[in-house]
Amino acid sequence: MIHILEAVNWTQIWVITAVGYSVVFTALVLLIFVFRLVPKVLNLQMKRKLKKEGKYVENHGEEEQYIAGEVNAAIGLALSLYFSEMHDDESKIITIKRVERRYSPWNSKIYNINNILPTRR
Repeated sequence: MIHILEAVNWTQIWVITAVGYSVVFTALVLLIFVFRLVPKVLNLQMKRKLKKEGKYVENHGEEEQYIAGEVNAAIGLALSLYFSEMHDDESKIITIKRVERRYSPWNSKIYNINNILPTRR
């Protein structure tokens, strides 16, 4: 009888595991660099475009101002709603209706407590 541990080639398993983890972590590190580089590239393109139009003002010694992500999300949502004209006219009346719960044996605690199966002799 052959044991499972003897039939497995552990060196191949460790090599596949190491290659898989290294590929995933390398991809994650590359994504970090890409995501950090994209805003700089976009700002550089915007500066070039503004310089060609003569509208760019050089900031000497000042850091660039960034807008927080929540503000960007709020502005984007407002613009999306404005341009798609998704504004609903609501009556501004809140109604709360009481719904009667019907009896159901599925949520009855009595059946759960007394649910004892008979034992066979």
